[in-house]
Amino acid sequence: MKEIRVYDFLDSLHIDYFRTDHEPAETMDDCRRIGVILGCRICKNLFLTNKQHTEYYLLMMPGDKPFKTKELSPQLHVSRLSFAEPEELASILDTLPGSASVMGLLNDKENRVQLVIDEDVTKGDYIGCHPCVNTTSLKIRTRDMIEKVLPALSHKPIRVKLVGE
Repeated sequence: MKEIRVYDFLDSLHIDYFRTDHEPAETMDDCRRIGVILGCRICKNLFLTNKQHTEYYLLMMPGDKPFKTKELSPQLHVSRLSFAEPEELASILDTLPGSASVMGLLNDKENRVQLVIDEDVTKGDYIGCHPCVNTTSLKIRTRDMIEKVLPALSHKPIRVKLVGE
């Protein structure tokens, strides 16, 4: 049902997307292979939280870029970031580890999650993401994601610059 909600949402916005089904994508290597099929880069999506587990962040970044907390924390003005618990991901975005995606914000009815996008994600013509399950991937025009999808989800992203060093 969570996957169907994503398609219904995109269709309601008249967003064109290309979809491919595949074996579970459990690693970024799997996602790179899927990206070749889609003709775009699949984003790495990390569900993060502050020390108190009161603030949540969904970070979209290129899959081939290493994640360094010390690089992101100062840009968000958060002293300590860590990965949120799988139970938090399930209760807030209705998805599981390995399936986290910008499309999960559709399930964030209370706007508890702040979307954070590395600037390199927006440089391509397309964004690849999962529709809340890791057995399917979508290719969506970056412009549609930024100008139509995110406003409809009521999530204004914070743009950051990550170098992965």
